[in-house]
Amino acid sequence: MLSWAITFLVIALIAGAIGLSGVAGTATNIAWVLFVVFLIIFVVSAVMGRRPPAA
Repeated sequence: MLSWAITFLVIALIAGAIGLSGVAGTATNIAWVLFVVFLIIFVVSAVMGRRPPAA
């Protein structure tokens, strides 16, 4: 998930440098959403921890 967010961020930076503001804005929004989803999943997995399987 984080790798996809970084990929879209790089796409946004390249598109912004070229001058494609529409593509850059869309890629930035996608990168932001993916990063937030990654953070939520990370926090949930950190809180849950490694619990032994219920018997």
